Amino acid sequence: MIVSSNMGAEADIIFRHQVVDVMSISTQVSRFDSVAACAETIGDAVIESSVVKFVPRIRSGSCANIGPRRSMEDEHIRIDDLSSHLGSIFNPSIPTAFYAVFDGHGGVDAAAYIKSNATRLFFEDFDFPQVSDIDAVFLKELEDSHRKAFLLADLALAAESSVSSSCGTTVLTALVLGRHLLVANAGDCRAVLCRKGTAVEMSHDHRPSYLPERKRVEELGGFIDDGYLNGYLSVTRALGDWDMKFPLGSASPLIAEPDVRQIVLSEDDEFLIIGCDGIWDVMSSQFAVSLVRRALRRHDNPEECAKELVNEASRLNSSDNLTAIVICFSSPARVESCPPHRRRFRSCNLSEEARNKLKSLLEGN
Repeated sequence: MIVSSNMGAEADIIFRHQVVDVMSISTQVSRFDSVAACAETIGDAVIESSVVKFVPRIRSGSCANIGPRRSMEDEHIRIDDLSSHLGSIFNPSIPTAFYAVFDGHGGVDAAAYIKSNATRLFFEDFDFPQVSDIDAVFLKELEDSHRKAFLLADLALAAESSVSSSCGTTVLTALVLGRHLLVANAGDCRAVLCRKGTAVEMSHDHRPSYLPERKRVEELGGFIDDGYLNGYLSVTRALGDWDMKFPLGSASPLIAEPDVRQIVLSEDDEFLIIGCDGIWDVMSSQFAVSLVRRALRRHDNPEECAKELVNEASRLNSSDNLTAIVICFSSPARVESCPPHRRRFRSCNLSEEARNKLKSLLEGN
């Protein structure tokens, strides 16, 4: 995450809310319920086809590195068995997992706070829908609850005295419920699904260069200066940063509202990569997918794959902190070892004159 250096003097501005009105949160959420992709993704998520028999075998690995920065402001969460982690709060009979990456700016405090309180903020502080039948109604409730969790976490940062109002974090979460994958993103972290070797982006980078975000910012009175929101921040969505947000109930150019996407996993879906922008600044989604896919076929170890991603980003001269998580849904088809190629020599045809000269040389004439 990059913050424009010419605004560093504003870091001491402090803004705190004393009262949190849950009804105002619902009002904020409803403002975004008209997102065109919502109905389509929910509809896609309940289509029963050949995927009905697929049950993901979840395993993951992660790697984080400070990179060339002086301090580490990335945080991440990796929970392969969410039901055992949450206990009685959430105990379905299907595979469940939860992953998240946080890219802090203005210090690590906001990212560290969200990570430390993730269970409470995302699962305990509101009515998380109980799993009975995963149908369209349940999936809509799940999406709404996750969106509200982002907004409540944002308000928690506003009320937390240990976190400066100039400190913030981007957040990307990935929730797996059986065959269902839900990705929520606010900021420029990214989630990429490998589907039969092809990269499928599960999130958008919320940067000023992204046209829909630029348009939204400008309609709300914000401006883009040299690629920075209001000349200060390199993202258009983040939790925290309350010195850049308007009072509760007012629409701000900088928001914590996540984009949410859901899909139904099938046998074609091999793994998911989620990472902070230090990874994506230097490699494309398809490059990362191809790298991980080759590595999995060599050693089938997601932890090593995450390390290889981070090492490759470092080799490509990423200037940021580096964090990557690789989540596998099935075991890869191993590549058979190829026998060494037998060297083949090219045959030559000599003319009659050349053969005679060669013969004379060999006979010493």
